[in-house]
This record gives sequence, structure tokens and C-alpha cells, in this order.
Amino acid sequence: MPDLAYIASLPRTRGAAAALLVDDLGRIVLVKPTYKDGWFLPGGVIEEGESPLAACVRECREELGLTPRLSGLVCVDWGPPRGDGVDAVNIFVFAGRISDAEIAGITLPPDELSAHMLVEPEKVPEFAPAHIARRMGPALLGMVEPEKVPEFAPAHIARRMGPALLGMAEQRAVYLEDGRDPGLPSRALTS
Repeated sequence: MPDLAYIASLPRTRGAAAALLVDDLGRIVLVKPTYKDGWFLPGGVIEEGESPLAACVRECREELGLTPRLSGLVCVDWGPPRGDGVDAVNIFVFAGRISDAEIAGITLPPDELSAHMLVEPEKVPEFAPAHIARRMGPALLGMVEPEKVPEFAPAHIARRMGPALLGMAEQRAVYLEDGRDPGLPSRALTS
């Protein structure tokens, strides 16, 4: 029998999952929350007992009214505790495609989201909050011109997005710790 007091004393880490959904023209789906400024990838908090993939699918169903066609995990990023009482967080980003019919059928929950749009990757920084654009901008630019990620991204962003983009190109998942590759061997998703 497990020591429940010991288990209760262990640190807890929050989790979030998001969907990077791309249409046939290479545009990214962004949503506008009613409770905060800016545009974001569809997604949200992982609930108790829920896997990251299940959370991503659930959030897309709740936020877009559709079950996403996900191709795989493209990045895991661990964000350290911020020092202001906010715990560490694991962020899981899954990539997928979205068809014109699915886009036309998007149904937003009006109490949570006020709008959705498709944005060319290079224009994401115009719509997303600065802290989101700093992460997404180089990644999305990298989808169009991956060789430019190191050129345009600040070092702390390039180290996070470079491995994720390489993982997408090589069809493998990427695990990061605070945006850094801890040096684990990788395996292709197709093997």
C-alpha cells in the first residue's frame, strides 16, 4: 500500500496542452479569449487524471466544437516556478491539420471565446500577447522558413523553437526543460 502522507507531500506540477492547427494554406488557428487580451492557440489546463493528449482533444472540442486531427506531439516545455507563487508548468503542444469544412464548422463557447481566425505564421506577433509571440513567432516563422529561426529569434527563444521545428521536420517528439534540450536520445514517431 502506498504511503499516502508521503505522496501528498510531493510537489505538484501544473500542465497545459495546446493544438497547433494548420490549414491547407499554412495558416494557424488562433482564438480570442473573453477573459484576457490577445489571441492564443486553442488549448488549456490539463485536468486532474487527464493525459496531455486527452486535454488537447477536450479543449479543441470545447473551444472549437470539433475533434482535432492531430499528427503528434511537437514539443514539451517545462516552465519553472515563477517565484510569485505560481508553480512549475509542463506545456504540451500537439500539431494537426484543419480542413476548410472544419473551419466553417467552428463553434465557439461565447462565455470563453469571442472569435477565431486564421493567421499567416509571420503575422502571429501582430495578434498574440508579447509573451506568447516571443514563443510562437519564431516557431511559426520556422514553419515557413526554418533556416531563419536562429537569425530572427532571441537566444532563449531559438533554443526552444529550434528543437521543436527540427522535431516537426523529422517527425519526432521533442522534450525540453525550460526551453533547453536535456540531451536525451530521440526516436522518430514513425519507427
